[in-house]
Amino acid sequence: MERLLNELKVWGCDVEGAMERFLEDEELYYSCLEMLVEDEELKRLGEELEEGETEEAFDCAHTLKGVIGNMGLTPMFEIIVRIVEPLRTGRIENLEPVYEELVEAKDYLKGLLDRE
Repeated sequence: MERLLNELKVWGCDVEGAMERFLEDEELYYSCLEMLVEDEELKRLGEELEEGETEEAFDCAHTLKGVIGNMGLTPMFEIIVRIVEPLRTGRIENLEPVYEELVEAKDYLKGLLDRE
């Protein structure tokens, strides 16, 4: 677990803040990370963006923003904010490349977890 937490720090994550929110329970944090990389909400966000469903895409993105933020995953948080804010104002165009960045970041996180 220590290796993973160190790699998350190197990636730019706020591990200390996340550990405070998780009451220093590293096992709980790890299991939440695993749930995040397997969660279907990210896939659903991509589908809603592709279909042009602004409100539904906003709901997905806003949920993900909260989860990602609470987990201290700063690199992913910075990307999801770039999706949430345009959707908040009803703009959906040109978000696919940003969504792809988010998927790549999730895949990177999954790779870190797979090495644990």
